Amino acid sequence: MTKPLVIIGSGGHAAVLVDMLRQNKREVLALISPGEPPINGVFNGIAHFCRDDDVLNFDKKAISLINGVGSLPGCRLRANLYKYFVELGYEFETVISKHAIVSDYATLEKGVQVMAGAIIQAGVNIGANSIINTGAIVDHNSRLGRNNHIAPGAVLNGQVTSKDNVHCGTGASIIQSINIGANVVIGAGATITKGVEDNTLCFPASITKKVVKSYEE
Repeated sequence: MTKPLVIIGSGGHAAVLVDMLRQNKREVLALISPGEPPINGVFNGIAHFCRDDDVLNFDKKAISLINGVGSLPGCRLRANLYKYFVELGYEFETVISKHAIVSDYATLEKGVQVMAGAIIQAGVNIGANSIINTGAIVDHNSRLGRNNHIAPGAVLNGQVTSKDNVHCGTGASIIQSINIGANVVIGAGATITKGVEDNTLCFPASITKKVVKSYEE
């Protein structure tokens, strides 16, 4: 049984998600975000609430949450919101665009979002609250941790492994069988040909170590 949905956030990422959900004929009850109601036609007809804790007005057994907060390098808001509401007993729903290709033999954990044009192949496991963004490719038997963001056009070849809180920038490439540590940022357009340690920032043609702050669970 599908439940009505409550969206946290009302920026660009939330707008894309609401568009996907409406294409999938899902019921969106409310947006939760600070400030004035967003001016964006995709949100028309959806109730707007201004405080994060307005979520608590909704029965956790009757609705599912959608994390509409985008993911940027070094920003922990998306991960923190997910953790906060899960600890309160709410459940985040997985969202898959009808224009994505996801193998029946891939595993997507709670709250994963797969955008239009993305491809996820057989044997892949995507950790909770991760985003596989527009046109990204995750090839066979790759295993991604929680709170990963595979940005538009990025390519992960077969058997790539990542830990938690990894950002793989637009158009980046990771060759097969590479291990990526926790809290890593891979810059747009970078090509990764060897393993990357925890808390590392990777620019195209160079790696600068230990410059990304660790997440505090």
